[in-house]
Amino acid sequence: MTTLVYGIRHHGPGSARSLRAALAGQRPDIVLIEGPPEADDLVALAADPEMRPPVALLGYVPGEPRQAAFWPFAVFSPEWQAITYALDAGVPVRFCDLPAAHQLARKAAGEEQPEPRRRSDPVSDLAAVAGYDDPERWWEDVVEHVPGPAVFDALAEAIAILRADAEDLDSRDAVREAYMRRVLRRTAREGFERIAVVCGAWHVPALRQMPSAASDDRLLRGLPKVKAAMTWVPWTYGRLSYASGYGAGIRSPGWYDHLFSSPGQPIERWLARAAAVLRADGVPASSAHVIESVRLATALAALRGRPLAGLEEVTEAAHAVLCEGSDLLVALIQRKLVVGERLGTVPPATPMVPLQRDLTDQQRRLKLRPEVIGPEPRDYDLDLRKPNDLARSRLLYRLALLDVPWGRTQQGRTRNIGTFRESWQLTWRPELDLALIEASMWGSTVAAAATQRARSIAADATALDVLTALTEQCLLADLGDALAEVLAAVRDRAALDTDVTHLMAALPALVRAARYGDVRGTDPARLGDVAVEMITRICAGLPAAVTSLDETAERAMRERIDAVHAATGLLADATSRERWLDTLGRLVSRCPPVISGRLTRLLLDAARVSADEAGLRMSRALSAAVPAPAAAGWAEGFLAGSGLLLVHDDKLLALADGWLAGLSADAFTAVLPALRRTFGEFAPPERRAIGQKAALLDGSGRGPVVVAEAGEDLDSERAALAAGAAALILGWAPMVTS
Repeated sequence: MTTLVYGIRHHGPGSARSLRAALAGQRPDIVLIEGPPEADDLVALAADPEMRPPVALLGYVPGEPRQAAFWPFAVFSPEWQAITYALDAGVPVRFCDLPAAHQLARKAAGEEQPEPRRRSDPVSDLAAVAGYDDPERWWEDVVEHVPGPAVFDALAEAIAILRADAEDLDSRDAVREAYMRRVLRRTAREGFERIAVVCGAWHVPALRQMPSAASDDRLLRGLPKVKAAMTWVPWTYGRLSYASGYGAGIRSPGWYDHLFSSPGQPIERWLARAAAVLRADGVPASSAHVIESVRLATALAALRGRPLAGLEEVTEAAHAVLCEGSDLLVALIQRKLVVGERLGTVPPATPMVPLQRDLTDQQRRLKLRPEVIGPEPRDYDLDLRKPNDLARSRLLYRLALLDVPWGRTQQGRTRNIGTFRESWQLTWRPELDLALIEASMWGSTVAAAATQRARSIAADATALDVLTALTEQCLLADLGDALAEVLAAVRDRAALDTDVTHLMAALPALVRAARYGDVRGTDPARLGDVAVEMITRICAGLPAAVTSLDETAERAMRERIDAVHAATGLLADATSRERWLDTLGRLVSRCPPVISGRLTRLLLDAARVSADEAGLRMSRALSAAVPAPAAAGWAEGFLAGSGLLLVHDDKLLALADGWLAGLSADAFTAVLPALRRTFGEFAPPERRAIGQKAALLDGSGRGPVVVAEAGEDLDSERAALAAGAAALILGWAPMVTS
């Protein structure tokens, strides 16, 4: 029997190429790979044409999907090449690491926490011995750029020295290696003669010198265990990088993919691709730029004694020549090429929970397949008048309700649900597959699961605003079966809630749902009835709610009043709107300054107060007898949100100017934060227009001085009279009259 153990670095293209050549030379009759044995039945799917890396094995505990782990593979991963070699050669391929059932059980028990002393990264140790400060660079020079099976023996010898010098070994490594040896012994007993073992380089010495089976059995006795399930899920190159937090991550997945896939001239091809990325972004990059970049990268590698230009050299060359020193363009190449934007796919035959299968079918039917969209954020504008776009919107809202945030609405581009246009940004991440598995407890289809989830939230929610937001979600997601129960919960909670602020926070979402439900083909009548009841209770309780408020509470109440005011304007019930405005009219003189100023502005906008009356109230609020902080609060409430009133009403602007001009230095300093907060909310054109008009004011509180334009025609005789009168007053000359 011949057993060869190949020590590799996870996700190393040189290791992958050398391993493929070594397996072709050995021609084993079975291949054992570091990985969870529960996935043995899934290996055959790697030969499916629709299986395209990067992908990952997902292990999870049914019913407890948060207990999960991923085993990622890229096309340049040595393990993936070992799998595809075995499938192509028609030989068995199995996983030999500690089962996921034990690994997930130990993780759940908290044993994944670091021990007091753990082994360091062997690649970093070897790089340091060789005089490299960058382990990735050492690996490229010694392994990636020097292909051939001989590298495995040299690496195993170096790792053996490191392990011999280690003071103690990680107990988890010892358990895993004991199980690998158990699998190796069992495989030999089955009669296989030529066994190939592919594992991390650190484990090679432990598998080449095997202790007794009894000692391994003692290590493995009594391990905790759970029921684990396995499946394949798509992965991304971004999740293979260090930045993602992946323990075996690499710095440059896209670069490694290029090194593995390029048939020749990798430097020339890479820099040509970098130029294409720049051109696609509108940056000129000619073939001459590429040629000079290649020359510079090659020269840098020669000066540094490297066998081939590495990522540092090509990046420096691109920075100097292609990007002309621009760090921003280098970052673009880093994102597009060095890390890479690639999302793998798994075939339809992959085991899935029913909820995943239903989502996959809907994604295919609605032409929203994640592999087509890609792993980078992508914007989608939906027209809700189109059946396909409406179905897409409902699917995305249902997933959001299930805590599967594949898409998020673009605030600022789509604010309310009444328009026929929605803007979404979709980003598929591998963790969403795990979220789907967790959400499968609610149902076997997306619609059924979202409905049951809504019912559960309605049953458990105690906050009224949560329930009204849920009502809106049910309408957006078209969950008619859950809407009745959610609405009943809203009625019950609203009837018991005595806190007016809760009612005010809850009302806007309910009114939006009532106002715009018909856009999506739903009946909003029941929602409107509940909203009218809530407005009645708000109007009754608002007088008490606006008393005894501190500065922070005043501003919070102002925002709630604004929201309720907007909601009553949307609701198709004139009586409720009139009741609300009547309430504001009674309160305007009996509430704190910020609230009083805001109510005056709302009544002015609603034509319940004339411009002259608003000016009179402003004059009183900003008079010298009013303390500066109170006057500033009134002005903040009155002006908040828009400066157009000051642009178009000279009287109000003059009143504000006169008040400011009359403040002492200390008073002005005290009110400055409120003024900055108020005027900071105005749009830049509004601030500019106010400044231009304020420049004509004299601080007296009177309107702006009218100044004739330079080119305006003047009546010379009348001007002479005025000039003579001024001269007489000043004593410059006697006044001449005709």
